[in-house]
Formats: sequence, structure tokens, C-alpha cells
Amino acid sequence: MSVKELIGETTEYDKKRTLEEKRPKSWLKSVSAFANTFGGKLIFGIDDDDNIVGLEDAKGVSEKISEAIKMHMNPIPNFKLSQEIADGKEVVIVEIMTGNETPYYYSGNGQLVAFVRVGNESIIANPTQLRELVIKGSGRSYDSLPSQYKFEDMAFTKLRSVYKQRTGKSFEDTDYESFGIIDGNGKLTNAGALLADESPIRHSRVFCTRWNGLTKASGLMDAIDDEEISGGLISLFQDGLKFIMNHNRKAWKKAATHRVEYPDYPERAVTEGLVNALIHRDYLMIGSEVHIDMFDDRLEIYSPGGMVDGSSLEGRDLRNISSQRRNPVLADIFSRLNLMERRGSGFKKILEDYDFQENVTEELMPKFNTEYKDFTLKLYNLNYIEENGIKHNVVQDVAQDGTQDGTQDGTQGGTQGGTQGKYDLQIKKLMIDNPSITTIMIANELGISVRTVKRVISANADIEYVGSGYSGHWKVINSDK
Repeated sequence: MSVKELIGETTEYDKKRTLEEKRPKSWLKSVSAFANTFGGKLIFGIDDDDNIVGLEDAKGVSEKISEAIKMHMNPIPNFKLSQEIADGKEVVIVEIMTGNETPYYYSGNGQLVAFVRVGNESIIANPTQLRELVIKGSGRSYDSLPSQYKFEDMAFTKLRSVYKQRTGKSFEDTDYESFGIIDGNGKLTNAGALLADESPIRHSRVFCTRWNGLTKASGLMDAIDDEEISGGLISLFQDGLKFIMNHNRKAWKKAATHRVEYPDYPERAVTEGLVNALIHRDYLMIGSEVHIDMFDDRLEIYSPGGMVDGSSLEGRDLRNISSQRRNPVLADIFSRLNLMERRGSGFKKILEDYDFQENVTEELMPKFNTEYKDFTLKLYNLNYIEENGIKHNVVQDVAQDGTQDGTQDGTQGGTQGGTQGKYDLQIKKLMIDNPSITTIMIANELGISVRTVKRVISANADIEYVGSGYSGHWKVINSDK
């Protein structure tokens, strides 16, 4: 039996060859860390190389583990002990449940220490992490707590005007409390301080940079454009989105009855990524801001604070991760402003927006990277491609297969020559014979690129996609011709 079989679906675990009775801190730090973060299992009877060595008295070890947890942990976390047989040898598994009474401290030798899980290690919680655990244990969130600022010193004209614009309703004075901007005692909350026109929380800023090239040091002119945005959260969102869209160029092609546009970055994915970065960031991390970095081939949005529960994304289905809100008051206000949805994962929305882009490939799908303190979203430029071994942006360059791209500044687009006519009838016939055929299947059948297939389809008014997503199919209009 392997370690994986012993731990089951658990992603976090530690292992010990024996129970170190005289050094309880050596393993109780893992108990503290698991309880303070996202739970885990501690296995006794396995060495560092994952060899099952077993225990001579598993029952006795279990009793000593239980006694040590009750003696040295404050408060005592929920845990479950089990004795298992692996390769004919006895091991003890301690399952620690994630707790709501954080912080869970190790108490011993005059010390009271809280641990957290970072990667595969249990480390002492730093002051910021400890504050987060205290807030979590209080049953409240950071944004719901009273701030040090006075409500009467703040203005909320941006919030009121955007609420009117997006809902058609007027913002009433009673809404300040119902929105969570002030608490029941009339005190300005941290959410209110973040949403005020001139937010007094200085580290609530967004640094925007359009870099020259593929890295942050690409030549004589490192940055093409940059901006430091401050103010309330709504201004941060609007101005941050404006910066991105100013550099979000669009290729386009002239079809028979309309013009087809191909933006570098799909707007919904950009909007969702920026909203998530602002709403779900860790505002207890002072000295760190949201960063928007745009390169020739990608857009990166960095936000302080990893996943709310501290977990990793490695090996997980990103389309089925439940939504967790670090700042539920802010999330609720942005949903009332119709700037984000109350339900559903932002990961899924971002991925789905790329799914439906005509020129997307697997390599260009968004990437999410998270650590305990950091979260970075990478959105890839859909117009930055490799053709004939050379990478370039099709907004700026002329494609080599018979079509010409245009830009928003008036360059003429449309079909140039034989590619359209050469493959038009062949693609239509394949679709008529097999309506469920995909662009990849068509490309393989005709021996051409997927990009060429999509160009021909987009420029043909006789072809339409019926339904949505993977459940839809191609339909050829006037197929009798």
C-alpha cells in the first residue's frame, strides 16, 4: 500500500517514522497548521522516503497522540485517529479538520505559537497571517470590521452614481448600512473605507504597466505606458479596465454581411480577472498592491493573497472550484452594482470566455498561479501567434495564407485571394456530411491549419454555429446550393 492510498483524497499530509514523545512540538506544529488552514493528515510509521516501517504498538501510540493534542493544543481542534494495516505493518493516521476557532496554538515550554501551512511545510504564522486567523476565529471578515476612519469625513459620489447608472435606482441613505459601508453603530467599516471616493487606505492601489516586449527589461525603452491608480475601489476597477482596454488592440476581417473582430484579450475574461483581483485580495498585506502588467504576448494581473483557504490549485479542476470570498461585503456590493455575479467561480467564467474565442488554442488558455501570499492570472494575447517559426501579432502584420488583418484605426481588412474560395466548398461539404465536426477535425481532413479553417468560416455568411459550447453544431444555410 502506498502513501497515496493511505491518505485518500487528502492533498495535505505529513509523515513521521515514530512518535517523538519528548519533542511533541516537532509534530504538533503540523496539527496546528492543518487546523489553522485547510486540514490534513499526519501519518506515523512511514519514513522520509515513503517506506512503510510500521509501529510496534499502534494502539499505545494512538493514546499518546490523543493525550498530547489535548495537553498542548489551545483550543483543541477536531481530529480523528485511526489504525491501519499497510503491507502487513501497523500505522496510525491522525486526520485534522480545518477549524473555525482559529488561531489554534501549540502550547509548550512557556510558548504559545500558531503555525500555518505553506507548501508542504508547517511554519510559524507571521503577524499578518496571525491577524487573519484572529479575524477568521471571530466569525467576521476584514471588510466587515469597523475601520479607524470616520464616516462623516468620507464621500461616496462614485458609488452613488454608478449604482444609479447600472441599476436605475437611487442610492438611499439607509443603503449605507444595508450595503455594509457602516455597521449597526454607525461606524465606517473597512469596506466603506475602501469604497470612499478618496480611500484613506493607501495600499489599495493598482500599478499598471504596458511593457515593451516580452519581459520587464526588454531594451532601451522598458515601458511604453504606465499609470498608478489610487482612490476608491470603483475607480480602481474603472481606471484599471480603461488602461487594459486602451492597449487591447483588435484585429478584424470583413465578412459578407458584417465585420468580425478579434481582440487581443476577451473583455469578459479581463473584467472578471480584474474584479477578482480587487475584491478577493488580502487587504491585511500592507505594502503590496494589485499589479497589471501587459506584454506583447500576455496580460498578467497580480493580487496579494492566495486562495482564501490557503490551498493550492495544482491538480484541481479549475472549472469546478467553488467560489470562496475573502471579502464578502465587497463582493456583495459589487454584485449589487452588477459588476460581478453572486454565484459561480471566476475561474470558470474566464476559461469559458476563452473557450468561445475563434482563434484560441490550448496553449493560449488562461493560467492561474497561486501561493499562500500571491495570486497571478495570465491571459494570453490571442493575436500573438507563431507562423512559419516566427512569432508576431496579427493586428500589426499581414497573414501569409491569403487573408489580411485590419486594426481599429481604419486599416482595410477582408479576403485577399484564393484561401476563401479554395476551401469554402470543401468545408461546407464536410459540415453537411457531419454537422458535429470540429474545426480541428476539418483541419486534419484538409491538411490545413485550424486558424485557416476558422478564417474561412468567419468570413462565410452561409455557415453558422447553432447552440453553444461543446453541445452546439455547425449548420450550412442554403445547403441545397
